[in-house]
Amino acid sequence: MTLGRDFRLLWLGRTLSDTGDYVIPAALAIAVVQATESAGALALVLACATVPRLLLLPLGGVVGDRWSPRQIALLADLARAGTQLVIGIELVLGAFRLTDLAVAAALAGAASAFALPTASPLVAGTTGVADRARANTLLGISRAAARVVGPALGGALVLTVGSGWAFLLDAATFAVSAAILAILRPAPVPARSGAGARPGLLRDLADGWSELRRHRWFPVSLVGHATWNLAAAVLLSLGPVIVIRDLGGERTWVALLQAGALGLLVGSLLASRTGGTGRFRLRVERPVLMANLGLALYALPLVLLAVRAPGYALIGGYALALAGLGFLNPVWETAVQQHIPADRLARVSAYDILVSLAAMPLGYALAPLAAREFGTTVPLLLTAVLVFVTTAGTAAVPAVRRLRTEPVVPAPEVPGPSAPGAPDHDPPVARPDPVRPAPGPA
Repeated sequence: MTLGRDFRLLWLGRTLSDTGDYVIPAALAIAVVQATESAGALALVLACATVPRLLLLPLGGVVGDRWSPRQIALLADLARAGTQLVIGIELVLGAFRLTDLAVAAALAGAASAFALPTASPLVAGTTGVADRARANTLLGISRAAARVVGPALGGALVLTVGSGWAFLLDAATFAVSAAILAILRPAPVPARSGAGARPGLLRDLADGWSELRRHRWFPVSLVGHATWNLAAAVLLSLGPVIVIRDLGGERTWVALLQAGALGLLVGSLLASRTGGTGRFRLRVERPVLMANLGLALYALPLVLLAVRAPGYALIGGYALALAGLGFLNPVWETAVQQHIPADRLARVSAYDILVSLAAMPLGYALAPLAAREFGTTVPLLLTAVLVFVTTAGTAAVPAVRRLRTEPVVPAPEVPGPSAPGAPDHDPPVARPDPVRPAPGPA
Protein backbone atom coordinates (compact mmCIF):
# COMPACT_ATOMS: atom_id res chain seq x y z
CA MET A 1 0.00 0.00 0.00
CA THR A 2 1.32 3.42 -0.98
CA LEU A 3 1.43 6.24 1.54
CA GLY A 4 -0.95 9.04 0.59
CA ARG A 5 -0.30 12.34 -1.16
CA ASP A 6 -0.36 14.46 1.98
CA PHE A 7 2.22 12.33 3.77
CA ARG A 8 4.46 12.27 0.69
CA LEU A 9 4.38 16.07 0.65
CA LEU A 10 5.09 16.20 4.38
CA TRP A 11 8.01 13.81 3.92
CA LEU A 12 9.46 15.94 1.12
CA GLY A 13 9.28 19.12 3.18
CA ARG A 14 10.77 17.49 6.28
CA THR A 15 13.59 15.89 4.29
CA LEU A 16 14.55 19.20 2.67
CA SER A 17 14.51 21.14 5.96
CA ASP A 18 16.45 18.37 7.76
CA THR A 19 19.14 18.48 5.07
CA GLY A 20 19.34 22.26 5.35
CA ASP A 21 19.64 22.06 9.12
CA TYR A 22 22.55 19.62 8.93
CA VAL A 23 24.33 21.98 6.53
CA ILE A 24 24.39 24.73 9.17
CA PRO A 25 26.67 23.48 12.03
CA ALA A 26 29.89 23.65 10.01
CA ALA A 27 28.92 26.99 8.47
CA LEU A 28 27.94 28.45 11.84
CA ALA A 29 31.14 27.41 13.57
CA ILE A 30 33.36 28.70 10.77
CA ALA A 31 31.47 31.99 10.43
CA VAL A 32 31.69 32.77 14.15
CA VAL A 33 35.30 31.69 14.57
CA GLN A 34 36.43 33.62 11.48
CA ALA A 35 34.65 36.76 12.67
CA THR A 36 35.52 36.62 16.38
CA GLU A 37 38.27 34.00 16.88
CA SER A 38 36.42 33.17 20.10
CA ALA A 39 35.02 29.85 21.31
CA GLY A 40 33.02 31.84 23.85
CA ALA A 41 31.21 33.66 21.04
CA LEU A 42 30.22 30.36 19.47
CA ALA A 43 28.97 29.10 22.84
CA LEU A 44 26.91 32.29 23.21
CA VAL A 45 25.21 31.78 19.84
CA LEU A 46 24.47 28.13 20.61
CA ALA A 47 23.04 29.10 23.99
CA CYS A 48 20.84 31.74 22.34
CA ALA A 49 19.36 29.02 20.14
CA THR A 50 18.98 26.41 22.88
CA VAL A 51 17.57 28.33 25.85
CA PRO A 52 14.46 29.78 24.13
CA ARG A 53 13.72 26.39 22.61
CA LEU A 54 13.75 24.62 25.96
CA LEU A 55 11.84 27.35 27.79
CA LEU A 56 9.08 27.62 25.20
CA LEU A 57 8.58 23.94 24.35
CA PRO A 58 5.69 23.38 26.82
CA LEU A 59 3.91 26.45 25.46
CA GLY A 60 4.55 25.15 21.94
CA GLY A 61 2.83 21.91 22.89
CA VAL A 62 -0.25 23.77 24.18
CA VAL A 63 -0.44 25.88 21.01
CA GLY A 64 -0.06 22.77 18.84
CA ASP A 65 -3.03 21.11 20.57
CA ARG A 66 -5.24 24.22 20.63
CA TRP A 67 -4.77 25.30 17.02
CA SER A 68 -3.96 23.68 13.70
CA PRO A 69 -0.52 21.97 13.82
CA ARG A 70 -0.18 22.65 10.09
CA GLN A 71 -0.61 26.39 10.53
CA ILE A 72 1.74 26.52 13.53
CA ALA A 73 4.42 24.59 11.64
CA LEU A 74 3.97 26.83 8.58
CA LEU A 75 4.45 30.02 10.61
CA ALA A 76 7.47 28.55 12.38
CA ASP A 77 9.08 27.60 9.06
CA LEU A 78 8.52 31.10 7.70
CA ALA A 79 10.10 32.60 10.82
CA ARG A 80 13.15 30.35 10.53
CA ALA A 81 13.44 31.04 6.81
CA GLY A 82 13.56 34.75 7.64
CA THR A 83 16.25 34.45 10.30
CA GLN A 84 18.50 32.30 8.10
CA LEU A 85 17.95 34.63 5.14
CA VAL A 86 19.06 37.69 7.11
CA ILE A 87 22.24 36.02 8.36
CA GLY A 88 23.00 34.55 4.96
CA ILE A 89 22.73 37.97 3.29
CA GLU A 90 24.95 39.58 5.95
CA LEU A 91 27.62 36.92 5.47
CA VAL A 92 27.52 37.11 1.67
CA LEU A 93 27.79 40.91 1.78
CA GLY A 94 30.57 40.82 4.40
CA ALA A 95 28.48 42.75 6.93
CA PHE A 96 28.33 40.04 9.61
CA ARG A 97 27.61 41.13 13.19
CA LEU A 98 27.66 38.74 16.14
CA THR A 99 24.70 40.50 17.77
CA ASP A 100 22.55 39.87 14.71
CA LEU A 101 23.50 36.20 14.67
CA ALA A 102 22.70 35.83 18.38
CA VAL A 103 19.28 37.46 17.93
CA ALA A 104 18.55 35.36 14.84
CA ALA A 105 19.56 32.21 16.72
CA ALA A 106 17.22 33.11 19.60
CA LEU A 107 14.31 33.74 17.23
CA ALA A 108 14.97 30.52 15.34
CA GLY A 109 15.18 28.60 18.62
CA ALA A 110 11.87 30.09 19.76
CA ALA A 111 10.25 29.16 16.44
CA SER A 112 11.52 25.59 16.71
CA ALA A 113 9.86 25.31 20.14
CA PHE A 114 6.52 25.71 18.37
CA ALA A 115 7.46 23.60 15.33
CA LEU A 116 8.82 20.51 17.09
CA PRO A 117 5.59 19.49 18.91
CA THR A 118 3.67 19.61 15.60
CA ALA A 119 5.75 16.83 14.03
CA SER A 120 3.82 13.93 15.54
CA PRO A 121 0.34 15.45 14.98
CA LEU A 122 1.20 16.10 11.33
CA VAL A 123 2.27 12.49 10.78
CA ALA A 124 -0.89 11.27 12.50
CA GLY A 125 -3.02 13.64 10.45
CA THR A 126 -1.57 12.51 7.11
CA THR A 127 -1.56 8.73 7.69
CA GLY A 128 -3.90 6.03 8.88
CA VAL A 129 -3.11 3.96 11.97
CA ALA A 130 -1.87 1.02 9.89
CA ASP A 131 0.58 3.20 7.93
CA ARG A 132 2.25 5.08 10.78
CA ALA A 133 5.08 2.63 11.39
CA ARG A 134 6.06 2.83 7.71
CA ALA A 135 5.70 6.60 7.68
CA ASN A 136 7.88 7.09 10.76
CA THR A 137 10.57 4.73 9.52
CA LEU A 138 10.65 6.56 6.18
CA LEU A 139 11.12 9.85 8.03
CA GLY A 140 13.80 8.25 10.20
CA ILE A 141 15.69 6.98 7.16
CA SER A 142 15.58 10.34 5.40
CA ARG A 143 16.67 12.13 8.59
CA ALA A 144 19.61 9.76 8.97
CA ALA A 145 20.55 10.25 5.33
CA ALA A 146 20.38 14.03 5.80
CA ARG A 147 22.76 13.65 8.72
CA VAL A 148 25.27 12.08 6.34
CA VAL A 149 24.71 14.36 3.33
CA GLY A 150 24.14 17.67 5.14
CA PRO A 151 27.57 18.12 6.74
CA ALA A 152 29.33 17.15 3.52
CA LEU A 153 27.25 19.66 1.57
CA GLY A 154 27.85 22.30 4.24
CA GLY A 155 31.58 21.76 4.12
CA ALA A 156 31.59 21.99 0.33
CA LEU A 157 29.65 25.27 0.40
CA VAL A 158 31.88 26.79 3.07
CA LEU A 159 35.07 25.85 1.25
CA THR A 160 33.90 26.98 -2.20
CA VAL A 161 31.47 29.92 -1.97
CA GLY A 162 31.44 30.77 1.75
CA SER A 163 29.36 30.26 4.90
CA GLY A 164 26.64 32.70 3.85
CA TRP A 165 25.43 30.44 1.07
CA ALA A 166 24.88 27.61 3.55
CA PHE A 167 22.52 29.86 5.52
CA LEU A 168 20.76 30.90 2.31
CA LEU A 169 20.30 27.23 1.40
CA ASP A 170 18.79 26.54 4.84
CA ALA A 171 16.45 29.52 4.39
CA ALA A 172 15.35 28.12 1.03
CA THR A 173 14.58 24.70 2.52
CA PHE A 174 12.41 26.28 5.21
CA ALA A 175 10.61 28.36 2.58
CA VAL A 176 9.90 25.27 0.47
CA SER A 177 8.72 23.41 3.57
CA ALA A 178 6.33 26.28 4.37
CA ALA A 179 4.98 26.21 0.82
CA ILE A 180 4.35 22.48 1.11
CA LEU A 181 2.58 22.95 4.44
CA ALA A 182 0.35 25.57 2.79
CA ILE A 183 -1.12 22.94 0.45
CA LEU A 184 -1.14 20.10 2.99
CA ARG A 185 -4.56 18.91 4.15
CA PRO A 186 -4.12 16.75 7.26
CA ALA A 187 -7.16 15.23 8.95
CA PRO A 188 -8.52 17.51 11.68
CA VAL A 189 -8.02 16.53 15.31
CA PRO A 190 -11.37 15.29 16.66
CA ALA A 191 -12.89 17.59 19.28
CA ARG A 192 -13.00 16.29 22.82
CA SER A 193 -16.52 15.25 23.68
CA GLY A 194 -18.18 17.26 26.38
CA ALA A 195 -15.68 20.07 26.03
CA GLY A 196 -16.94 23.39 27.30
CA ALA A 197 -15.00 26.60 27.72
CA ARG A 198 -11.37 26.34 26.72
CA PRO A 199 -9.22 25.74 29.83
CA GLY A 200 -6.42 28.08 30.82
CA LEU A 201 -2.77 27.68 29.94
CA LEU A 202 -1.76 26.14 33.27
CA ARG A 203 -4.59 23.62 33.06
CA ASP A 204 -3.53 22.67 29.53
CA LEU A 205 0.06 22.20 30.67
CA ALA A 206 -1.06 20.08 33.64
CA ASP A 207 -3.35 17.96 31.45
CA GLY A 208 -0.49 17.23 29.04
CA TRP A 209 1.78 16.13 31.88
CA SER A 210 -1.00 14.02 33.41
CA GLU A 211 -1.55 12.30 30.06
CA LEU A 212 2.15 11.47 29.84
CA ARG A 213 2.18 10.01 33.36
CA ARG A 214 -1.01 8.04 32.75
CA HIS A 215 0.89 5.73 30.39
CA ARG A 216 3.33 4.11 32.79
CA TRP A 217 5.67 2.96 30.02
CA PHE A 218 6.19 6.57 28.95
CA PRO A 219 7.87 8.28 31.97
CA VAL A 220 10.00 5.20 32.68
CA SER A 221 11.29 5.20 29.10
CA LEU A 222 11.71 8.96 29.16
CA VAL A 223 14.18 8.70 32.05
CA GLY A 224 16.27 6.40 29.87
CA HIS A 225 16.04 8.74 26.89
CA ALA A 226 17.17 11.71 28.98
CA THR A 227 20.09 9.70 30.37
CA TRP A 228 21.05 8.69 26.83
CA ASN A 229 21.25 12.36 25.83
CA LEU A 230 23.29 13.18 28.92
CA ALA A 231 25.66 10.33 28.02
CA ALA A 232 25.90 11.59 24.44
CA ALA A 233 26.91 15.02 25.74
CA VAL A 234 29.57 13.46 27.96
CA LEU A 235 31.03 11.46 25.08
CA LEU A 236 30.98 14.43 22.70
CA SER A 237 32.65 16.62 25.34
CA LEU A 238 35.45 14.27 26.41
CA GLY A 239 35.76 12.13 23.29
CA PRO A 240 37.50 14.56 20.92
CA VAL A 241 40.33 15.29 23.36
CA ILE A 242 40.94 11.60 24.14
CA VAL A 243 40.71 10.42 20.54
CA ILE A 244 42.85 13.20 19.07
CA ARG A 245 45.48 12.86 21.80
CA ASP A 246 45.61 9.08 22.33
CA LEU A 247 43.66 7.14 19.69
CA GLY A 248 44.77 8.23 16.24
CA GLY A 249 44.16 11.95 15.93
CA GLU A 250 41.61 14.03 14.04
CA ARG A 251 41.04 11.45 11.32
CA THR A 252 39.90 8.89 13.87
CA TRP A 253 37.41 11.34 15.37
CA VAL A 254 36.02 12.25 11.94
CA ALA A 255 35.75 8.55 11.07
CA LEU A 256 33.90 7.94 14.35
CA LEU A 257 31.33 10.66 13.59
CA GLN A 258 30.80 9.37 10.05
CA ALA A 259 30.44 5.80 11.33
CA GLY A 260 27.82 7.02 13.79
CA ALA A 261 25.84 8.70 11.00
CA LEU A 262 25.95 5.50 8.95
CA GLY A 263 24.95 3.47 12.00
CA LEU A 264 21.96 5.77 12.49
CA LEU A 265 20.92 5.11 8.90
CA VAL A 266 21.30 1.34 9.29
CA GLY A 267 19.21 1.39 12.48
CA SER A 268 16.46 3.32 10.69
CA LEU A 269 16.53 0.81 7.83
CA LEU A 270 16.26 -2.01 10.36
CA ALA A 271 13.23 -0.33 11.93
CA SER A 272 11.63 -0.21 8.49
CA ARG A 273 11.50 -4.02 8.52
CA THR A 274 9.38 -4.13 11.68
CA GLY A 275 6.13 -3.20 9.93
CA GLY A 276 4.18 -4.47 6.97
CA THR A 277 4.73 -7.77 5.23
CA GLY A 278 7.44 -9.24 3.12
CA ARG A 279 10.21 -11.71 2.99
CA PHE A 280 12.60 -9.87 5.30
CA ARG A 281 10.08 -8.59 7.81
CA LEU A 282 11.40 -8.29 11.37
CA ARG A 283 8.72 -9.24 13.87
CA VAL A 284 8.83 -7.01 16.97
CA GLU A 285 5.85 -7.45 19.27
CA ARG A 286 7.19 -5.29 22.11
CA PRO A 287 8.53 -2.27 20.24
CA VAL A 288 9.27 0.11 23.13
CA LEU A 289 11.09 -2.60 25.06
CA MET A 290 13.25 -3.53 22.07
CA ALA A 291 13.95 0.13 21.26
CA ASN A 292 15.02 0.88 24.84
CA LEU A 293 17.33 -2.14 24.81
CA GLY A 294 18.84 -0.75 21.61
CA LEU A 295 19.63 2.51 23.42
CA ALA A 296 21.52 0.53 26.08
CA LEU A 297 24.17 -0.09 23.39
CA TYR A 298 25.46 3.44 24.02
CA ALA A 299 27.24 2.09 27.08
CA LEU A 300 29.62 0.29 24.71
CA PRO A 301 31.48 3.29 23.17
CA LEU A 302 31.62 4.97 26.60
CA VAL A 303 33.40 1.94 28.07
CA LEU A 304 35.68 1.58 25.04
CA LEU A 305 36.64 5.24 25.29
CA ALA A 306 37.26 4.95 29.04
CA VAL A 307 39.67 2.00 28.62
CA ARG A 308 41.37 3.61 25.58
CA ALA A 309 40.40 0.77 23.23
CA PRO A 310 41.90 0.86 19.72
CA GLY A 311 40.38 3.37 17.35
CA TYR A 312 38.77 0.76 15.09
CA ALA A 313 36.97 -0.82 18.08
CA LEU A 314 35.70 2.55 19.27
CA ILE A 315 34.48 3.43 15.77
CA GLY A 316 32.62 0.11 15.51
CA GLY A 317 31.12 0.50 18.97
CA TYR A 318 29.90 4.01 18.21
CA ALA A 319 28.32 2.88 14.92
CA LEU A 320 26.49 0.10 16.78
CA ALA A 321 25.30 2.53 19.46
CA LEU A 322 23.93 4.98 16.90
CA ALA A 323 22.20 2.11 15.10
CA GLY A 324 20.28 1.60 18.36
CA LEU A 325 19.20 5.25 18.23
CA GLY A 326 18.21 4.94 14.57
CA PHE A 327 16.02 1.95 15.47
CA LEU A 328 14.42 3.69 18.45
CA ASN A 329 13.33 6.97 16.86
CA PRO A 330 10.67 5.72 14.38
CA VAL A 331 9.55 2.88 16.67
CA TRP A 332 9.06 5.28 19.59
CA GLU A 333 7.25 7.85 17.42
CA THR A 334 4.83 5.18 16.21
CA ALA A 335 4.10 3.96 19.73
CA VAL A 336 3.44 7.50 20.96
CA GLN A 337 1.12 8.26 18.03
CA GLN A 338 -0.82 5.03 18.57
CA HIS A 339 -1.34 5.38 22.32
CA ILE A 340 -1.64 9.13 23.01
CA PRO A 341 -4.99 10.83 22.19
CA ALA A 342 -4.78 13.18 19.22
CA ASP A 343 -5.96 16.22 21.19
CA ARG A 344 -3.02 15.89 23.64
CA LEU A 345 -0.34 14.64 21.28
CA ALA A 346 1.46 17.97 20.77
CA ARG A 347 1.70 18.63 24.53
CA VAL A 348 2.98 15.14 25.30
CA SER A 349 5.48 15.41 22.42
CA ALA A 350 6.68 18.75 23.79
CA TYR A 351 7.34 17.28 27.23
CA ASP A 352 9.05 14.30 25.58
CA ILE A 353 11.43 16.58 23.68
CA LEU A 354 11.98 18.91 26.64
CA VAL A 355 12.94 16.19 29.13
CA SER A 356 15.09 14.36 26.59
CA LEU A 357 17.02 17.37 25.32
CA ALA A 358 17.36 19.27 28.61
CA ALA A 359 19.77 16.58 29.80
CA MET A 360 22.30 17.46 27.09
CA PRO A 361 23.33 20.89 28.46
CA LEU A 362 23.70 19.20 31.85
CA GLY A 363 26.08 16.67 30.35
CA TYR A 364 28.09 19.36 28.56
CA ALA A 365 28.43 21.27 31.83
CA LEU A 366 29.24 18.34 34.14
CA ALA A 367 31.61 16.33 31.94
CA PRO A 368 34.55 18.80 31.98
CA LEU A 369 34.11 19.43 35.74
CA ALA A 370 34.10 15.70 36.54
CA ALA A 371 37.09 15.10 34.27
CA ARG A 372 39.04 17.85 36.00
CA GLU A 373 38.33 16.34 39.44
CA PHE A 374 38.55 12.60 38.75
CA GLY A 375 40.09 12.20 35.30
CA THR A 376 38.17 11.16 32.18
CA THR A 377 37.82 7.46 33.00
CA VAL A 378 35.49 7.91 36.00
CA PRO A 379 32.79 10.05 34.33
CA LEU A 380 32.84 7.87 31.22
CA LEU A 381 32.38 4.62 33.17
CA LEU A 382 29.80 6.16 35.49
CA THR A 383 27.80 7.44 32.55
CA ALA A 384 28.02 4.04 30.86
CA VAL A 385 26.49 2.41 33.95
CA LEU A 386 23.75 5.05 34.15
CA VAL A 387 22.72 4.76 30.52
CA PHE A 388 22.69 0.96 30.64
CA VAL A 389 20.67 0.76 33.87
CA THR A 390 18.07 3.36 32.88
CA THR A 391 17.48 1.97 29.37
CA ALA A 392 17.91 -1.80 29.74
CA GLY A 393 16.35 -1.52 33.20
CA THR A 394 12.99 -0.64 31.62
CA ALA A 395 12.67 -4.39 30.91
CA ALA A 396 11.86 -4.79 34.61
CA VAL A 397 8.75 -2.59 34.26
CA PRO A 398 5.60 -4.60 33.38
CA ALA A 399 4.01 -1.68 31.49
CA VAL A 400 7.02 -1.57 29.12
CA ARG A 401 7.10 -5.35 28.63
CA ARG A 402 3.37 -5.58 27.95
CA LEU A 403 3.13 -2.69 25.46
CA ARG A 404 2.37 -4.10 22.03
CA THR A 405 2.59 -2.64 18.57
CA GLU A 406 -1.15 -2.14 18.32
CA PRO A 407 -2.85 -0.08 21.04
CA VAL A 408 -5.81 -1.29 23.04
CA VAL A 409 -8.82 0.59 21.69
CA PRO A 410 -10.87 1.99 24.56
CA ALA A 411 -14.64 1.90 24.61
CA PRO A 412 -16.08 4.96 22.88
CA GLU A 413 -17.16 7.71 25.20
CA VAL A 414 -20.86 8.53 25.24
CA PRO A 415 -21.30 12.16 24.15
CA GLY A 416 -22.55 14.44 26.84
CA PRO A 417 -21.41 16.90 29.46
CA SER A 418 -18.45 15.90 31.58
CA ALA A 419 -18.30 16.44 35.29
CA PRO A 420 -15.61 18.87 36.35
CA GLY A 421 -12.37 17.03 36.91
CA ALA A 422 -13.69 13.81 35.39
CA PRO A 423 -10.97 11.79 33.64
CA ASP A 424 -10.87 12.05 29.86
CA HIS A 425 -10.90 8.79 27.95
CA ASP A 426 -8.83 8.19 24.84
CA PRO A 427 -10.90 8.62 21.67
CA PRO A 428 -11.09 5.51 19.46
CA VAL A 429 -7.63 4.93 18.00
CA ALA A 430 -8.76 3.61 14.61
CA ARG A 431 -9.14 7.10 13.17
CA PRO A 432 -7.29 8.79 10.30
CA ASP A 433 -5.78 11.33 12.55
CA PRO A 434 1.32 11.83 14.45
CA VAL A 435 10.62 12.87 16.33
CA ARG A 436 15.58 11.86 19.93
CA PRO A 437 16.38 13.49 19.76
CA ALA A 438 13.39 12.75 20.05
CA PRO A 439 10.94 12.05 19.71
CA GLY A 440 13.15 10.31 22.10
CA PRO A 441 16.82 11.03 22.07
CA ALA A 442 18.10 13.64 19.71
